[in-house]
Amino acid sequence: MGRSRARIVLSGEIDADIGGDLHEATAAAEESRLPVEIDAHHVTFMDSSGVAFLARLASRSPHRVRVLRAPPTVRFLLEVTRIGDLLDIVDEDPGFELDDEGPSGPPSGTTPAPAGVAGPPAS
Repeated sequence: MGRSRARIVLSGEIDADIGGDLHEATAAAEESRLPVEIDAHHVTFMDSSGVAFLARLASRSPHRVRVLRAPPTVRFLLEVTRIGDLLDIVDEDPGFELDDEGPSGPPSGTTPAPAGVAGPPAS
């Protein structure tokens, strides 16, 4: 969690297999009440589960959700599904300041994997 916004990092294949992680990341982002950024730079595949995750965040957030560095496959899905109209797509990463409590990692109980989600940590 940052000082002024929450960041969820997506990596690898974003599909139904990580639905629980996507749900946890959504809940943590909503609870923070901060603007949400999705870093999609390392996404290699996304199915309807990923699109639904982005649509859910966009519809529930009090702020406009930003997708950072989306690869062509993600951009294509956002255009075809029109979910991209609900999001701000940003080509460059503006950087991220962590809160005063130091670096944040994925929620406890999760382990980094080549595919999946590293989202706002649980409080």
